[in-house]
Amino acid sequence: MTHTAVRDRALPNLPSRDLDATEAFYAGFGFERRFRDEGWLILRRGELQLEFFPFPGLDPAESASRCTIRVADVDELADAIAASGVAVAEQGFPRLHEVRRQDWGLRAGHLVDPDGNLLTLIEEPA
Repeated sequence: MTHTAVRDRALPNLPSRDLDATEAFYAGFGFERRFRDEGWLILRRGELQLEFFPFPGLDPAESASRCTIRVADVDELADAIAASGVAVAEQGFPRLHEVRRQDWGLRAGHLVDPDGNLLTLIEEPA
């Protein structure tokens, strides 16, 4: 079977207490709206795509939602996130954990968004 029009992919679906606030947060570091209605939000930054659904009662401190973002230049993404005002911190929402070489060999950092979603930012080897 040949797929020519659409490439195979999996996309994270993350909870959002407020789709407006989620869109504004991610826009701060380059994500743009691809689709929006009252029940769904799709944001893109280059080839990265995140999808969000409403979850108004979500407690960020109890969220177990997470996804991995693999990019060619993790420093560029982390710098854009920091430049948008997200603090490098160990606690609080939102927060950024600095990019460093991990014990498993690759350079990675973490973004925890205002809803407690954990996004692991990994630099893909060339």
